[in-house]
Amino acid sequence: MLGERTGVLVAAAGAAWEVEALRALAGPSARSVLLKRCVDLSDLLATASTGQARVAVVAAGLPGLDADSVSHLRSAGTAVVVVADARSRGAGVVLAGVSAVVDETDVERLAAVVPAATLDEDVCGETEETGDATDDREGSGPGSHEPGRVVAVWGPAGAPGRTTLAVTLAAELAARGHDTLLVDADGYGGAVAQHLGILDEVSGLLGAVRLANSGRLDARGLAATAREVRADLRVLTGLPRADRWVEVRPAAFDLLLTTARSLCRYVVLDLGFSLEQDPQSYGSSVPQRNHMTVGTLDVADEVVVVGGADPVGLARLARGLVEMREVVPSATTRVAVNRVRASLGWTEQEVRAMVEGFVTPASMHFLPDEPAVVDRALMSGRPVQDSGDSGLARAAAGLADALTGDPTWVPGRRVRLRRRRAGTTR
Repeated sequence: MLGERTGVLVAAAGAAWEVEALRALAGPSARSVLLKRCVDLSDLLATASTGQARVAVVAAGLPGLDADSVSHLRSAGTAVVVVADARSRGAGVVLAGVSAVVDETDVERLAAVVPAATLDEDVCGETEETGDATDDREGSGPGSHEPGRVVAVWGPAGAPGRTTLAVTLAAELAARGHDTLLVDADGYGGAVAQHLGILDEVSGLLGAVRLANSGRLDARGLAATAREVRADLRVLTGLPRADRWVEVRPAAFDLLLTTARSLCRYVVLDLGFSLEQDPQSYGSSVPQRNHMTVGTLDVADEVVVVGGADPVGLARLARGLVEMREVVPSATTRVAVNRVRASLGWTEQEVRAMVEGFVTPASMHFLPDEPAVVDRALMSGRPVQDSGDSGLARAAAGLADALTGDPTWVPGRRVRLRRRRAGTTR
């Protein structure tokens, strides 16, 4: 803010409305001052990083404009007002983080919209409705206006069984008739596709975040990008290589989670192990390696922490619970102790006492060590429930009971999958 006036940047990309917009912003009744006319997006981002501008007026057709660049501007303290052709519904209309949208035939409104569009105030009501914010298909969850619940499956390093549990839990929720989306959000070595026998290299996660970053992700688009492995279970496959984590921009991933809530009753995410947060310079738009994990934990309705039952696994579990409490202190945590076996010599009460010495979880669950059941599931590319009744399947059902509050599991119920029904985005 410059005195009583709002500092404004304009990036019109040569649009015909620019002259009229500048006149409106400089009019006698305007409460704004033009700081710079930026030639392109790079110029706009660099100028905004100085922290002097409060609002950027941007053409919807500005090359490179996406959710990531909007997030960069907002991190520098600059709200974004998009000028678009309402008839063609410009891309900027649906970009996450845009404060207001003004029709290019009515740019005189900028004189009033710009002062109100600072990040100190909420003017989201100025944005046009796209009509695609929710999915109106049948069976998209109980109640068209009830958001889905995000269930994060996390565990420390050492392969404690995060993916096996995430797949098993998602299949259990789907078997109960809950529309469920399983997301492979492990930025280091996701293996959900292998667990379900999906062998091609199409990444549903990358396809979805590309749509989100370009402002084109809605519930229908997410449903098309995910793979429908049965009527109530969709899967968003993960990164084909660990080095492609840089393509998952934070703003796009956050929008993916929001959209997933509108698509399914339950969104189960298999997360990576690391909670480390890389330092960022002011206004930087460089993605965080562990944003998928930390960002999900921060907004999750339920967090399931998986740890091994052996001495090494329990020590890692204890450290992980302490670290997670520091990163996301408000998380509702349920602990799943995996690969429990009598040969370890510990009772469930002893393990429970050890865990509760570090954190008091909402519930604790003990998953038996049944390597033959897990091997059959992996070799067949199906969840463990499909291999018949087992202690592991019953333990997963108990965890689902705790998550849903509606114990409806019936022994012997099977989860039948249709394999490799590909999405449309590569």
